[in-house]
Amino acid sequence: MHYHALYPPIEPYTQHSLQVDHRHTLHVEESGNPDGIPVVFLHGGPGGGYSAVHRQFFNPDRYRIILFDQRGCGKSRPHACLTNNTTAHLIEDMEKIRRHLQIDKWLLFGGSWGSTLALLYAETYPERSLGLILRGIFLCRKQDVEWFYQQGADRFYPDYWQDFIAPIAERERGNMISAYHTILTSEDEVARMRAAEAWSVWEGRTSTLQTDPDLVNHFGDPFHALAMARIECHYFYHDAFIEDNQILKHAAILRKLPITIVHGRYDMVCPVNQAFELVEKLPDAKLIICNRAGHSAFEEEISEALVQATDDFADQMEAL
Repeated sequence: MHYHALYPPIEPYTQHSLQVDHRHTLHVEESGNPDGIPVVFLHGGPGGGYSAVHRQFFNPDRYRIILFDQRGCGKSRPHACLTNNTTAHLIEDMEKIRRHLQIDKWLLFGGSWGSTLALLYAETYPERSLGLILRGIFLCRKQDVEWFYQQGADRFYPDYWQDFIAPIAERERGNMISAYHTILTSEDEVARMRAAEAWSVWEGRTSTLQTDPDLVNHFGDPFHALAMARIECHYFYHDAFIEDNQILKHAAILRKLPITIVHGRYDMVCPVNQAFELVEKLPDAKLIICNRAGHSAFEEEISEALVQATDDFADQMEAL
């Protein structure tokens, strides 16, 4: 991985262990400038966890950078836990973090599922949102999930698709989400791990325009794969715990907020039509389509556009 566009690596200046209910404790960290513009980074998945490199999308002199692992993943505990793990819980977790850190309003930054969560949070708490910088828009409708896990992306990656469907009996492949859900929530640990790896590697292989072996290895790591696969499948099995087309239905709430959207032209995980449909509802949002990129935030063109967006936002805040 070559991160040309990003800011240099930094370390957090403080870390928090925040108990959000009787079951879940979230890992939260802060880096950058404690007096800077508060920004919350929302990782993908759901269940992906954050990485140290995610701090590098922001100028550390200008931003107070808040990263956290959502329920059940990364350093949050218990690992891969599905109990009390719904979209509504995650939105309220963000509020608990915001209040705990005594932040009035913050910038929301997220890609893929992180864009879903950012949009749903901002529709719930527009008064707490400074703006949104989003990548790889995922509206989380039935058709968006089915494109990647049932029919659509398989046509572009028939070779990788064979490995994805391998853990599932042929007679059950008519509903891949449901079939995976049965295995990933079963008591059979060996079957669970095999399915988790196949699920996660499918995403890793298809996330970049040119398959990146380092990314695939990260997605295939058993600790990462188990949380990613179990939590993603749990959410998609339950229609992401939101009403049908919820994001677009309530998009008008976001019209007053500054929004920048960065999307890869050849995104096979979350096709670019989703960004287009969102912008039709938000005519003032800025849409940047990257013509040499797929889904990953670390493809050069996407990284550059995201860093440019955070720099521009900081300029706008200073100008106010």
